Amino acid sequence: MRAFHSLAHTIKAQGFDLTGTRMKKFPPPFYRWRPHPWHGLEVGPDVPRLVHAFIEISPFDLVKYEVDKATGYLRVDRPQRSSSQHPTLYGFIPRTYCGARVRDLMEGAARGDGDPLDICVISERPISKTEIILNAKVIGGLPMLDGGEADDKIIAVLQNDPLFADLEDISELPSALIERMRHYFMTYKLIPGQENKVSIGAAYGFDHAKVVIQAAMDDYETEYGSSN
Repeated sequence: MRAFHSLAHTIKAQGFDLTGTRMKKFPPPFYRWRPHPWHGLEVGPDVPRLVHAFIEISPFDLVKYEVDKATGYLRVDRPQRSSSQHPTLYGFIPRTYCGARVRDLMEGAARGDGDPLDICVISERPISKTEIILNAKVIGGLPMLDGGEADDKIIAVLQNDPLFADLEDISELPSALIERMRHYFMTYKLIPGQENKVSIGAAYGFDHAKVVIQAAMDDYETEYGSSN
């Protein structure tokens, strides 16, 4: 039996099945196992303007989900305390990390939050699915400080979106939409009777967003090593 398994392994290694028929090869690139969304996906096709976003939360979710760092699956973090819903798609940019370089870009930050760089993606059409990957065109960000931790929220639009795809900078977004995002992040962690530890500065445009993204990519390489 051991000899049979050894022979079967040799035959498969040569590209044949047990009937002697040559097996078809999967077209490249092919992942035999699901890649970890933080560590196994590329940053994006045209960084820093066009990045990949792995979506954890949709505007229809009243529960906060976040990627489980060990397995890469979505884990329930907590139900939202308030009735507010996220105003955009929300997730992170793969192979980024908020460490010392990201911290140094935000006044008053004692450290980065130790997570991948968050991203909010605006689209005209409602998207209700999560655990999806999309191409996001970066236009700016919100400098969020959460309990002394730098927790930037990169703001982007869905690539090829019929309403928003031509935007180049956050200054072109309706101010009401920016304030809606700011209000959400200022209030979504509020607990009655406790101090709000979140503060958000003035929104920044693409010129600063690209610096934050590069810092997060460099922090990732320091923390986890090069992907090459």
